[in-house]
Amino acid sequence: MLAVKTSIGHEKTVADSIASRAKPKPIGVFAILSPATIRGYVFVEAMNTDTLRDVVKGVRRTRGIVKGETSFAEIEHFLTPKPIVSGIVEGDIVELIAGPFKGEKARVQQIDESKEEITVELFEAMVPIPVTIRGDHVRVLEKER
Repeated sequence: MLAVKTSIGHEKTVADSIASRAKPKPIGVFAILSPATIRGYVFVEAMNTDTLRDVVKGVRRTRGIVKGETSFAEIEHFLTPKPIVSGIVEGDIVELIAGPFKGEKARVQQIDESKEEITVELFEAMVPIPVTIRGDHVRVLEKER
């Protein structure tokens, strides 16, 4: 794995450009990774540095190739998806940002990480009814102390 230094914010554009240049002819570029958490870098799996240098030459927003190789173990954690509900704990106060209860505030009662669903109890409701919603439909307002 080799790292290509790019302009910050243009990682996806550079990755797409490298992919379009490498696709027509088999030159030894196998995979391209542009993780959102590492800004300014695109990882490319290539046969050697020279073939990658030929592909990258002329691509806009590239700043060059980082010397040395990156091991697969160093970037492996970018390939495993992070659960949506990972930062939410029972007792947190959340705001619903989608669905029929959009804009309502609620307290988290239960978290189902396998289904990525959260059961909440609405504050404004007359009768406390547990409502189960998807984890990406909430925004955490306050953490439980």
